[in-house]
Amino acid sequence: MMSATDSGVESSPVQNITAQYSKVKRVYQQTLDRWTPYMLNRWLVTAGLLATFFLRIVLAQGWYIDALAIYLLNLLLAFLQPKFDPSLQDDLMADEAEEGVDGNASPLPSQRDDEFRPFVRRLPEWQFWLSSTRAIVVAIFCTTSEVFDVPVYWPILVMYFFVLFALTMRRQIQHMIKYKYVPFDIGRKTRYGNHH
Repeated sequence: MMSATDSGVESSPVQNITAQYSKVKRVYQQTLDRWTPYMLNRWLVTAGLLATFFLRIVLAQGWYIDALAIYLLNLLLAFLQPKFDPSLQDDLMADEAEEGVDGNASPLPSQRDDEFRPFVRRLPEWQFWLSSTRAIVVAIFCTTSEVFDVPVYWPILVMYFFVLFALTMRRQIQHMIKYKYVPFDIGRKTRYGNHH
């Protein structure tokens, strides 16, 4: 068997780095694939990382300006929203109805209340978990450097987060009530099996 050096073709450092990067990327993807079916375990690990982050903040006694909470709120809102916004569909149907009245286009049937349409999230649970976990790991890493330790008046940031949370969640809940969708399927799924 001939090696790369025996055949006269030597591997360059760039090729070695590319090969190592591909190997690390493949191992990382295999690890993620193995974690996919274990939703509860994944979220418990993420909660543990978040607790570690809070513990690190307390022990370091730093003034970390942290966009983590606002980023996680943004991810939560994307997780709660449907992929296809019903308010935009209502606007499109209203436009189609106006065109039909003008005689420019034939009106299409717009009544679809009896049709079953499953709730499809704008941000799937897997992506929500993965993005949240990555953000928490980056935030933990940032607490190890003094560069990110900027003194601020923390009560203003806390109040800002709670006001932002209250306003965005109120708007989201009103949207869910108006368009009659529930982004959670806990307890609604019928399970069939042996009932001994």
